[in-house]
Amino acid sequence: MRRTALIGAVAACLAAAGCASDEQAAPQRATVAAAPAPATELPPLPEDHEAKVVEPVAGDATPEPKAAKPEQAPAKTPKAERKNGAAAPSVDVPRPVTAGDGVHKATALPNGIALPPLDAPEAVRQMIDAGNVIARTPYLWGGGHGKWVDTGYDCSGSVSFVLAAAGYLNSPLASGPLMSWGEPGPGKWVTIYAHQGHVWMTVAGIRFDTSGARETGSRWQNEMRSTAGFTLRHPPGL
Repeated sequence: MRRTALIGAVAACLAAAGCASDEQAAPQRATVAAAPAPATELPPLPEDHEAKVVEPVAGDATPEPKAAKPEQAPAKTPKAERKNGAAAPSVDVPRPVTAGDGVHKATALPNGIALPPLDAPEAVRQMIDAGNVIARTPYLWGGGHGKWVDTGYDCSGSVSFVLAAAGYLNSPLASGPLMSWGEPGPGKWVTIYAHQGHVWMTVAGIRFDTSGARETGSRWQNEMRSTAGFTLRHPPGL
């Protein structure tokens, strides 16, 4: 419920937010040690924030069942013909370049959000859901560090928000501390790329990066970028 409140509150606060601005370095804030293992709950929201979640009542929107009609054989659709009477050739529609395989890799859609793959663990789904909430919010230097619900997020604030939504952080971290957070090397599902001036991550094969938002308006990107100079870390178990 607390995770739902966090996601719902941010979506309500930031629905009208604009696209990202140029990348800037995150401020060095007082760091709080990351939880050594995934937490079971999200960190508390600010005291002055009151999230409202409306729970649907089962059956309220369910229409009365209608009597089943007897099945009928579908009508045959005549094949399209050319003017000379020859049947038109079939056309293969190419798969969008934004599509992942849908099973092991996520899909970043043109509207700026991402779809988790079928095989993704629950924690990965939670990260993608959280990333979708702030994917198109403005870049804000220091955003997401003073509070989870903010009007914009910087690079480390964005990554921290996603990790916290899955229970991996209790407090936001700047890019420097993220260089030693978690476990070393790339992960199977999630990898964090950090140095002193910037941090971004990949989740289920797609990139979550404020620098990419300058081009598409969303932090979710299908295209990778150079990893030179970055330290690779990953959450335990992922």
